Amino acid sequence: MTGLTFGFSLVPTLDIGAHRELALAAEDHGLELLGIQDHPYVPAYLDTFVVAAALLSATERIHVFPDVANLPLRPPAMLAKTAAALDIVSGGRFELAVGAGGYWDAIGRLGVERRSPAEANAALEEAFAIMRAVWGTGGAIHRHGTHYTVDGLEPGPVPAHPIELWTGAQGPKALALTGRIADGWAAPIPSYLPYEKWTPAHTILDEAATAAGRRPEDVRRIAQVVGTITDTLGELQVEHGSAPARGTAEQWADWLTRLAESFTSFVFWPEEQSLDQVVRFARDVVPLVRAAV
Repeated sequence: MTGLTFGFSLVPTLDIGAHRELALAAEDHGLELLGIQDHPYVPAYLDTFVVAAALLSATERIHVFPDVANLPLRPPAMLAKTAAALDIVSGGRFELAVGAGGYWDAIGRLGVERRSPAEANAALEEAFAIMRAVWGTGGAIHRHGTHYTVDGLEPGPVPAHPIELWTGAQGPKALALTGRIADGWAAPIPSYLPYEKWTPAHTILDEAATAAGRRPEDVRRIAQVVGTITDTLGELQVEHGSAPARGTAEQWADWLTRLAESFTSFVFWPEEQSLDQVVRFARDVVPLVRAAV
């Protein structure tokens, strides 16, 4: 995927029929991305990767990604193999966003030990190296890390296209790691990373990428925007804090056009997951942003 891209994020409830309807409508209206939230500890949610497989099989063009995959619950070698399989069967339409860990009390109930922020970042860096090795064509993989060890695993299968590895980084050290090694940054929703922290986050990404000998623009920037598209004018409080955006399609388009100075991808998180909101975003907001940018 290149250029300006748009999508929406889906909560993987048990209603797979509704999810297929949303995915097909998003694709029919020209959206390029479909994120699926990953919270394996929630009993009322389906497994994100099973939902991804179902929606990839129901669609033809849209790219699907976990938003974001819970690394502590998904060992990197198996995560890489699952991602490669989904990419192959979909003809190259799977991307991979990975989170170092959150909701540690809930994660712990699934039998995984809590990691400190420093440990979580170190584990993420080890995981990215392992996943890229699994997708490679070299010899047997021998990596002995503090958190993950792979000793003698043969790489493969090779994905159908170069799968991008994105992070959901929040803190300065995680952002710097993203700038050094990741293909993209799926900015956390404002309730985790308030609006006023988005610009400083870009600065950290840019500086880390440059220090690593990369071009800052090689790190995809994905804004995850939460709110409701309304029929009447609203007040979008999107400079500070974390309030959902509520306003008309024109107000949304004006906001996203301004954000396009820093972001190249936008993922809409509707406050109420509905066909109406996804279609409004794709039909009424996105064309205005494309025309303006």
